[in-house]
Amino acid sequence: MSVARRTTTALLAGTIGVLSPLAIAVPSWAQQSTDGYFATPPPVDMSKLVPDERKPDKNYKPSKGCVQRSTLGENIVLKNRPWGQEYLQISKAQDIVKAATGGVAGKGVRVAVVDTGVTRHPWLTDLRPGGDYVAPTTKNQPPGLEDCDGHGTEVAGIIAAKPDNPEVGFIGVAPDATIVSYRQLSENYEPNTETAAPPASSSTGGAPSSSTNPPSGSESSLPPSSGGGGSSEGDQTSPGQSNGGRQLEKAGTAGTLKTLAEIIRGIAERNEADIINMSVDNCRPATGSITEGEQQVQAAVHFAAEKGVVIIAAAGNATDTCPQNDQPDAKKPKTIVTPPWFADDVLSVGAIDETGGVAAFSVHGPWVGVAAPGTKIISLDPAEGSNSLANLTFESGDKASEIQGTSFAAPYVAGLAALVKAKFPNLDGRGIVNRIKQTAQHPAAPGGRDNFVGFGVVDPVAALTATLPSEVGGMAPIPSQQIAQLPPANDRSSTPVIVALAGTGGGVVALLITLFVMHTIRRNRTAETGPTRR
Repeated sequence: MSVARRTTTALLAGTIGVLSPLAIAVPSWAQQSTDGYFATPPPVDMSKLVPDERKPDKNYKPSKGCVQRSTLGENIVLKNRPWGQEYLQISKAQDIVKAATGGVAGKGVRVAVVDTGVTRHPWLTDLRPGGDYVAPTTKNQPPGLEDCDGHGTEVAGIIAAKPDNPEVGFIGVAPDATIVSYRQLSENYEPNTETAAPPASSSTGGAPSSSTNPPSGSESSLPPSSGGGGSSEGDQTSPGQSNGGRQLEKAGTAGTLKTLAEIIRGIAERNEADIINMSVDNCRPATGSITEGEQQVQAAVHFAAEKGVVIIAAAGNATDTCPQNDQPDAKKPKTIVTPPWFADDVLSVGAIDETGGVAAFSVHGPWVGVAAPGTKIISLDPAEGSNSLANLTFESGDKASEIQGTSFAAPYVAGLAALVKAKFPNLDGRGIVNRIKQTAQHPAAPGGRDNFVGFGVVDPVAALTATLPSEVGGMAPIPSQQIAQLPPANDRSSTPVIVALAGTGGGVVALLITLFVMHTIRRNRTAETGPTRR
């Protein structure tokens, strides 16, 4: 079939190939409302755990062309590091891990990227196929290693990109980690109503993203061949906030909650990854109920967490179809976001902007866990055959916008989890999540958390160096005895002193007696020899 339209990303790379330079742990007060489930979901129903069929649950067909490299911005090289890397002191964190693990940062740690797939890129040095739940890949690519939307590749780059050019400032958080890609969602595919049954496949599928702008090239038109109709200046347009990013079970797209649950279970059951990053979400009005698809995801994340897998998800983006939780009663949100809602087993990540404040698009909620940079993103160019970076996306073909969203905050935390796993190999999944939350920059709120950034912006250096009481026992350590540095006590006999004092006292008494006697004698003599009367 012919392709309806093609997509494009803006690059800032040329000769060197570079475009370069909030489900939290639920607070104790969040209890079930008397009229349903709002701040917290119902208890896990493990009977809803679905088996991983390792194939799409529906037949999907392409509706748009895959992301293509743009010719805009050629020969522009940004040598500076992205602000998010500097803000989080990623270089220092990597040095700490390298010093402890023989000069590598995250090696041996497997991070599953459940997204729109990941395209091969020379700076993803350890990329492995996980599966495809959208459609069979083309051009003989392994399942999961095709990214028509461009979103999953950018997410993977933030986690583990390893540029081979020293002039490139951008680098992934854990550049030596392994990326395992699962395509679970795609907005470039739609249900094929002409076919009754999905094709058999051993792969998994593309997951939705929480980016406020379309991933590089998605939902955008290729600029005219003359080069007109596009801008290479990212600041000439405002970042688009109207499309809501990629949503699970969005009409006319590929990807459901059921296949997301299948992938999560399959990863844990087959021990395919240590960490799962889901820059995906399903947003709906809060009604006090829970859907079957949500129950399936809830059971799957619980199953995986109990097996020691770290599960990280984007908190979601507020849009017209996903209203912000700004209601007066924080315990009764008006919007539910899945998987973040299941905060007992999922660490959800909100976004901050370059000012350090919470990004306006980041969905609030009592489930938000931590926060990380989510604006002015630079990451790998997802176009097939590219060896460069991208920092712009095009909407409607002629409006360049910066890449942003909680989708890109989550992989910062997934990368940090990989570093923590490498530095503390004996920590289980919950221990890694606890370390990240407890060392975050806590907001000035009761209990050190709020509904905007959760336990705060992550602090990679602290997460890798702090000593947590929970890891050494609940009780404070007994202090060691302190030896006073005083002169030694005088243990000589006190008898001479006593004798000397007694002698001195006796002498004083004798002197007083002598003076009294002499005074008395003088008085008597004076009386006897008084004047003679005549």
